[in-house]
Amino acid sequence: MRRDRPRVVVVGAGFGGLWAVRTLAFEPVEVLLVDRRNHHTFLPLLYQVAAAEIEPEAIAFPIRGLLRRFPNVGFEMAEIRRIDAEARRLETDGPPIPYDFLILAPGSVEHTFGVPGVAEHAFFLKTLDQAIDLRNHILASFERAAREPDPSRRRRMLPFTIVGGGPTGVEFAGALAELIARPLRRDFPTLDFREIQVVLLEAMEGLLPGLPDPLRAYAAARLRRLGVDVRLRALVEAVEPGRVRLKDGASIETGTVVWTAGVKGNPLGETLGLPLGPGGRVRISSTLQVPGWPEIYGVGDLAFPEGAGRLPMVAPVAIQQGALAARNILRVLEGRPPQPFRYRDPGTLVTIGRNAAVAHVFGRSFTGFPAWLLWLGVHLVRLIGMRNRLVVLSGWAWDYLFYERAVRLILPSPPVRGK
Repeated sequence: MRRDRPRVVVVGAGFGGLWAVRTLAFEPVEVLLVDRRNHHTFLPLLYQVAAAEIEPEAIAFPIRGLLRRFPNVGFEMAEIRRIDAEARRLETDGPPIPYDFLILAPGSVEHTFGVPGVAEHAFFLKTLDQAIDLRNHILASFERAAREPDPSRRRRMLPFTIVGGGPTGVEFAGALAELIARPLRRDFPTLDFREIQVVLLEAMEGLLPGLPDPLRAYAAARLRRLGVDVRLRALVEAVEPGRVRLKDGASIETGTVVWTAGVKGNPLGETLGLPLGPGGRVRISSTLQVPGWPEIYGVGDLAFPEGAGRLPMVAPVAIQQGALAARNILRVLEGRPPQPFRYRDPGTLVTIGRNAAVAHVFGRSFTGFPAWLLWLGVHLVRLIGMRNRLVVLSGWAWDYLFYERAVRLILPSPPVRGK
């Protein structure tokens, strides 16, 4: 790459970072994408890895492969330590990285809301490692139960509790219920599946906040048809080994707790010493610039736009912000003022097991099979890489035709929870 052009450094290879890079490709700037991993993960399908529906490699794509066709874009695998904003330099676990413009798009992490025991005893679904760890645990729980002679101990192993009734919690609850009902029932004929329970806890009065009430009611009814025990207005007070305590005094004995109750801005924002808003998110102006540092832009889950209302922490927001941040940098270089961000909501799609989903797009609502087909098509098109699309499509087809999850594998994985 040429070194006589302005350098734009993009931190984070998620949706926001990738769309910023794509917008800057072939433009008269030098672009460097920095991430601590060498792959992009398609997070909307992460729960299917945990539910043994698709293999982990099917939703990951090497970053260098994505950037190969962009002559002005490079990649560095590094951990960001701090920003020296005065010197316009990133301090990393390796050599420092200078920049003329900086786009911060490191995403989000799980939010425990300070509930005791969550970090120590719950599983999360934010990274590929966590999804593999959860899948290993689910399958290993059935293996242990199959050889456990004590009925009371066996019953304590197999209840699964999911905390959070947003899209991730709803989709994972449906996928887990179907995994248990068919493939695992055939794999473990000696177990009494009446002892196995999937519980979904939601603190609000309904699932999927933000969607129209008929869609929320449909989602709850569909999950209950799958055998999921949906409990609303259920606030978690603490998570303990083998137990979830609720604020109303009730408790749930469980062998597994999966926490999908919320996310917050990546801790990198606090580490870098930038002004923070709610949820540890970096405050930005309407043009996505950090106040006081107009050469620094924040996009995606890390960014908290002042005066823009509450934007959902979802991929379409990150994609649109990443593209606008890149365009605004080009406008500044041309001597034109940056433009404010205006979110165009493409709608919401949530699947609830086989042949069932809810969709709210273009102001219209759909449920059932049509919504499910729409969900399949949209996610398949958005998935990066032709090989990945073919692998995911073949996995879905195999599961649909034969009620079989082919990825029921317990594989070695590094510990990813604070235990």
